[in-house]
Amino acid sequence: MSMIKATPWDEAVFGIHTAEVVEYSDAALREAVQTPGHYTIKVDPLADKALLHKYGFYYCDTLLEPYCAKQKLKPVAHPDATISKKAEWEGLLQICHGAFAHGRFHRDFNLDKARADFRYDNWLHQLYEKQAVYGLYWQGELAGFIAHTDNNLVLHAVAESQRGKGRAKYWWSAVSSELFAAGHAEVKSSISAANLAVLNLYASLGFSFRHPQDVYHRLVE
Repeated sequence: MSMIKATPWDEAVFGIHTAEVVEYSDAALREAVQTPGHYTIKVDPLADKALLHKYGFYYCDTLLEPYCAKQKLKPVAHPDATISKKAEWEGLLQICHGAFAHGRFHRDFNLDKARADFRYDNWLHQLYEKQAVYGLYWQGELAGFIAHTDNNLVLHAVAESQRGKGRAKYWWSAVSSELFAAGHAEVKSSISAANLAVLNLYASLGFSFRHPQDVYHRLVE
């Protein structure tokens, strides 16, 4: 198996060669720094980081995986909070663009934040084309979205005007319940450990956390 995998979707956005180093070893890191481009590697938080520092990789984020079995979900509902897969694309894009300040690409000081915004916009559009995006509504007004791949909540955001009002739990509960009703035994996601609001949201609904990963980047010029 190759130690390095290209990520063409990121290359298209950032305009440089991009790849993920999938093996944490001296050989893999040495190979990566031979070719100009932007590289990502995910490692166990308790792993010795000496090799990463040796080859100039820098810390960007720590990811956690929230997960919940059907019997563990603590569902909550509100009559004003509804979900639908018939949301208009323009409204979803308006909420998505610039919403991911916690993302590792926004936190990477070597990458242009405007291009990082387009990365998430493009990803959302791909999921929208697959009819895998739930629009989140409050009193009939689009307030956010949750996109999924099978049982995995891969991309989600709430409009700035809707944040901090305690409403997200109703939407996350509704989407999780729909995925369980579709036959999934578990619902999971991936979040930044720095995003405490989302971490607390998942915890309040009965989710637990596993598979922490430290994410390191390297720009080779």
